[in-house]
Order: sequence, then structure tokens, then C-alpha cells
Amino acid sequence: MSLLLSGIVFGLITASVLSIASVGLTMQFGVTNFVNFAYGELLTSGAYFALVFNQSLNMNIWVALVLAALIVAVESYLVNRVVIQPFIKRKARLLILLVVTIGLQLFLENAIQAIWGAGFQQYKTSPGSLLHLGPVLITVQQLVIIVVAACIMVATHMLLKFTKLGKAMRAMSDDPELARVSGIAVKRVTDITWLISGLLAGAAGVILAINTNSFTPALGANFLFVIFAAVISGGIGNPYGAIAGAVVIGVVMEVSASYIDSAYKTVVAFAILILVLLVRPQGIFRSRGRV
Repeated sequence: MSLLLSGIVFGLITASVLSIASVGLTMQFGVTNFVNFAYGELLTSGAYFALVFNQSLNMNIWVALVLAALIVAVESYLVNRVVIQPFIKRKARLLILLVVTIGLQLFLENAIQAIWGAGFQQYKTSPGSLLHLGPVLITVQQLVIIVVAACIMVATHMLLKFTKLGKAMRAMSDDPELARVSGIAVKRVTDITWLISGLLAGAAGVILAINTNSFTPALGANFLFVIFAAVISGGIGNPYGAIAGAVVIGVVMEVSASYIDSAYKTVVAFAILILVLLVRPQGIFRSRGRV
């Protein structure tokens, strides 16, 4: 019983990181209608930018997280404007866009490795004191991760449901052409969506690096497949589905690690994905209608 409870608690911590990353990816897909395979490298960028602030400038890791997330938001915006938009203007097929993002993924990963090296890196931070949750021990730092993720999810909900920008994003995800003729500034909404997606990716990358204690330039690429499992299981393009998918994937992965070799956690994530698609192909929530 204690193994199961431990798996659930640590699964919620993993789900917290996964939900932030998944919502960012699914929002970007919901508005642009194509998958960005370079998204994992945005997570990695966030982790390494925070490393600079934390180690070189001796900043508190949570302050470093905010600054790194803002930088990655700008990076994401530039990726869209400099790399993606020229192909969209030429009406490139979705397959071409996918290939472009895969090429961008390889470029960014190798650039990070060239700058910081391929070795393991670690933040200068303390996990804090231990807290007892019944028989389970977690650190203050892990509790902060859960609280930060919850705050980000609430802020995302407020944005989508109660702001003009959120309504415009939902309108574009339903029907981009109708949104355009209705007077919505499609280009501006797209730009802001890439900014928000990058902001969430940067934050998720730093939190993932904190949670794993050490990291390499492969951090985001290795986690990207788990993000896809959560996003697709929840219903790609639906932020609430992404959160649900993140919780399911995160908890089951960590519970399985309590009973089998933890190296197989990613395999378990894909097994869940296959099961969900067999039972409910559209995901936990419907995939179109999206943001």
C-alpha cells in the first residue's frame, strides 16, 4: 500500500511538470494546426538559461525560472517569425512544416551542446526540508513544483475563458478562416500564442531539470515523447485534455516504477497512449474544437 501511495504522490509531481509542458504544446497546435517537434528543445533552452542565472549570477532558482521562461518565450516567437512563417506564407504542406521543426530540433540541440557541453549539469539549489504525507516523504521543493503547476493551470484557464485573447484563440482553433473574416487579428493572436507556448515550455524545462536533479542537452528531447503521450491521450489541441492526460500518464508512470524497472516508465506511457486510442481514438476530451 505504501508503494502505491508513494507512486501516486510522485506521479502528481511528474504530472505537474508534464501538465505545464503539455498545455503549451497543445495550445500551439490548437491555434496553428501543426505539431512543433522542436518544442522539446525549448524546454532544454529554459533549463540552460536558468543554469546561467543560477550558477553564474547566483540567482535563486525560482527567480531564474521566471527570467528563463521569458527568454524562451521570445525564442519561441522568433522561431515562428523567422523559421515557420516563411514556409506558411509559401503555403507549404504540413509534412514540410514537420520536417522543418525536426531540423530545427536537431539544430537547437546541437547548439546547446556546443555552448554548454554534453555533460551533466546541476542547479545550485536545496531541496528543502522533508515533509511527511502519511508514509510518504517529499521535499519542500517538490511541494513548490505542485503549487507552481497548479497556479499556472489556473492562470491558463482564466486566460482562455475570461479574456478577449482567450476567446480569439478559441475562435481560431475552431475555424481560422471564420475568425479572420470576423475581424480577429489572426497574425497577432498567433504571435502571442507562440509567446505563451514558449513561456510554458521554458518554465516546464526548468522545473523538469529541478525535479530530475541533473540534466543534459537531451533533456527536452527525451521528455518530448512523454509530452506527446499526454497531449494525444487527452485530445490534441485541448488544454484541459492535456492536463487530464498529464495526470493519467504521470501517475501511472510513477506507480509502475514502484513495481517494475523505472527504465520502462516511458514504455508504460506509450502503452497508456495506445490503450486510450483503442478505446477512445479522439482522446479523453475531443481533439477538435480545441483551445
